[in-house]
Amino acid sequence: MSVRPLSEFVILHLGLGSFHRAHQAVYLQQLIEAGDARWSLSGANLRPDMAELLSALRAQDGCYMLETVSPAGDYRYQRIGAIREVLAWEPSLREVIARGADPRTRIVSFTVTEAGYYLDPQDCLDTRDAELADDLARARRGEAGQTIYGAVCAILRARSANAGAGPLTLLNCDNLRHNGERFRRGLLEFIEQAGLPALAAWVRENTTCPNAMVDRITPRPPPELRQRVREATGWDDAAPVTAERFTQWVIEDDFIQGRPDWARVGVELVDSVAPYEEAKIRILNASHSCIAWAGTLVGLQYIHEGTHTPAIRQMAFDYVTHDVIPCLNRGGHPSPVDLPAYRDVVLERFGNPAIRDTNQRVAMDGFSKIPGFIAPTVRERLAHGESIHSVAMLPALFLAFLRRWHQGTLPYTYQDQGMDKATAHAICDAADPVAALCADTGLWGDAAGDTRLEQAVREAGARVRTLIEGARA
Repeated sequence: MSVRPLSEFVILHLGLGSFHRAHQAVYLQQLIEAGDARWSLSGANLRPDMAELLSALRAQDGCYMLETVSPAGDYRYQRIGAIREVLAWEPSLREVIARGADPRTRIVSFTVTEAGYYLDPQDCLDTRDAELADDLARARRGEAGQTIYGAVCAILRARSANAGAGPLTLLNCDNLRHNGERFRRGLLEFIEQAGLPALAAWVRENTTCPNAMVDRITPRPPPELRQRVREATGWDDAAPVTAERFTQWVIEDDFIQGRPDWARVGVELVDSVAPYEEAKIRILNASHSCIAWAGTLVGLQYIHEGTHTPAIRQMAFDYVTHDVIPCLNRGGHPSPVDLPAYRDVVLERFGNPAIRDTNQRVAMDGFSKIPGFIAPTVRERLAHGESIHSVAMLPALFLAFLRRWHQGTLPYTYQDQGMDKATAHAICDAADPVAALCADTGLWGDAAGDTRLEQAVREAGARVRTLIEGARA
């Protein structure tokens, strides 16, 4: 454990990966540097898969170097020391639970992938999932689990038993739409299914779960980053991170027991995060996936390479311009975001060659990204009788990508936490893979099987084939 003392107030963050260390921790570091050192971070992981990183951070007392680079190629380095405590992983999560129950801890935050919420298309817990079922069994025995629900349930059980601990804010720092609301529903459902009605009542009265939107492109640290940091700063950092210069954080101001003065360092604290997250998820996240799938199909390795390929960039531009912006400005209620400007900034960011973000990283989790990032635009356009010509390119690209995975011809290992492999292989093996993809209710909800969707994806598939053939010519 780090020897540096914690501050007066503590945020316990679950998930010490690159994104947290390039985003949330940096905002707190900026606040500390501005003279407000009342808050510090304690960090932990819920799984044993990052032992080397945690050991490196513990050896460095939680400190590390952040490298940021602008689209113009300007590199800057900042030492981040906001993480005062790094908790070692062990199966019982004993130290994590104790920190969460400590009265100094006022916020528990976490970074979770879309699939890590274990929600079905109706936003109910998918208890058929083996990991979630195992965690429910552990919760019934009074043990902690490895899913976000199993861990937070154990923390809240300990906190509710500590009369002096007080309420707690549970803060999502990830890409799930309406993440605070959906996490809260899933958590309460988990607690109730675990047979803990008294804890569920305590959670309803003593926690808040603000919705939040986060944004900073943060690739996996490349092998050469350590040497680059050493040459630029003189510090041989065993746990550096790299990210783009751009950063954004929008949070609904619904904290039950205080928060850092984040507005002082650029965090947007708002009444409703919905229009900001819709713009980010539909424009940035979906376009990112579009470029990754397309880039992979034409033999590219990095996101910036696809962004600088005119045909691929045009697909992303057309998707946003023709289908997303009209949806987000619908009904006389224009978005507070300047959507055309945001589109252009996003594409500029994707084109940053210094980031070297890989198609492999961005292409992952398509079975969660289609229902989360892409299907809402499809359903809304169809409901208004409008064309889905441009947005249909995205599922068409994913299907071509998925068929490469099915054939074993992808140039890298594809990771998809939300994918049922038998279902994915069945889609690819179907007599009509387009119809099979478009009929999947997990991907499309009530638009599944719509003949307009099937026809649009079929036509888009022809354009995808033209793109691939053009790259081979």
